[in-house]
Amino acid sequence: MPEAAAERRRPPREADVILDVEFEDGLLFLVLENIGFRPAHAVRVRFGGPLRGLGGEKRVDRLRIFQRLELLPPRRRIRIFLDRAALFFARDEPTELEARISWRTDDGERRSRTVCHDLDAYRDFPYLEVPRDAR
Repeated sequence: MPEAAAERRRPPREADVILDVEFEDGLLFLVLENIGFRPAHAVRVRFGGPLRGLGGEKRVDRLRIFQRLELLPPRRRIRIFLDRAALFFARDEPTELEARISWRTDDGERRSRTVCHDLDAYRDFPYLEVPRDAR
């Protein structure tokens, strides 16, 4: 197979930003990650509605990190604490999370994607809370 034909079939190696959810030891985290191979510029995350965390005290959707992050290097992830799962679910917060992520490539082209998560999937996860000093 000619090398040029193989190169055309490979996915473009540009910035590719996602927002994921991680559950660890009863804690919920949002993860903003550039899974691509080039930097993402002017990264913004717009949530479909209010998202409260930290025991209901903080509007996580209003954090500066989501308003405009100038640079998210390739293969870099930023993990943001959302809340303790027990506290989040006890408040009867909406569990459906929709976010529109937008960024610019090195060439200045605007890219975006919408991600949807249902945090209710984590509601009945069994976990053993490990004291911080035992980690």
